[in-house]
Amino acid sequence: MIRRLLAGVLLALGVAGPAEAQDRITLVLNWVPGSDHAPLYWAQQRGLYREVNINLTIENGRGSGFAAQRVGAGQAQFGIIDMPAALQVRGAGADLVAAMAIYVQSPYGLYWRRSSGITGPGDLRGRRLGAPPADAARVMWPMIARALNLGPNDVTWVNIAPEAKVASLQSGAIDATTHFYNVHYIYERVFGSDLGFVLTRDIGFNPYGNAFFANGAWLRANQDAARRFIRVTQRAYAECVQQPEACQQAVVGPSNTSLEDLRVSWDLVVRLMQDEPGANRSLGGFDPARVETTVAAVRDAFNVQGLQPAQVFTNDLLDPAIRLP
Repeated sequence: MIRRLLAGVLLALGVAGPAEAQDRITLVLNWVPGSDHAPLYWAQQRGLYREVNINLTIENGRGSGFAAQRVGAGQAQFGIIDMPAALQVRGAGADLVAAMAIYVQSPYGLYWRRSSGITGPGDLRGRRLGAPPADAARVMWPMIARALNLGPNDVTWVNIAPEAKVASLQSGAIDATTHFYNVHYIYERVFGSDLGFVLTRDIGFNPYGNAFFANGAWLRANQDAARRFIRVTQRAYAECVQQPEACQQAVVGPSNTSLEDLRVSWDLVVRLMQDEPGANRSLGGFDPARVETTVAAVRDAFNVQGLQPAQVFTNDLLDPAIRLP
């Protein structure tokens, strides 16, 4: 009785109720924290999620495949997942729905040393590529290989830890590796003029990249909580474009990366967030035609059946007034 009375008084005063009244949301990242995750930590540190009664837990990930499995199984409500990887897992039965795009442009890049004799992506045939098994670009290799006029088995994959990519390439343990464009500056710094690379969007393969995916069953039952989470997140990404240094400061600790490196990486992230010229969409909004193209590419590359483009994404949770500055 006393607890109900206290709750009524707090409500009348406009004060938030007990902690258990908040909606609990677990977000699993695609990898460890980086510059592209800074808006989440920035918003969390400023209490923006708490202001809308969201109790957010951010978990480190181990690749898009891992995040897709966690969210698809309902072990997390949201995950940051590379869209082609998410579609492949959805085709296998996972209930995943894209709710906000981060990388509107594909982030896939292939990196090699020119001194190894590789002059272009066609020279990767017969070479050793290194990446973790759950690496998004490795999972999507059949689609990338097709764009490069290679067969999916024309290269040999070597399992390495994500943090070992640069060192393995330096030592010659592998001939090439995959990485997202937001860490391009590291390869330029380490390899200088010896660096060879190609971005898949420059060779015609440009699916949507990382996006916030929700567990579909949870989303259908918790539309209001999902909308509050997405709109705060939208606002955070827009604010971080406006004030990048303050935003990146929020992830220095979790990422164990210098502020200078985070700022350089964030500049690359913002390039990946840019929509097509003339597009009139809110920040994070999906173009149905591009989603359909991405679905078709996944369907063809992996013989995935049952993917309906209109069912794999929603723009309904986004605030249409929030645009990329």
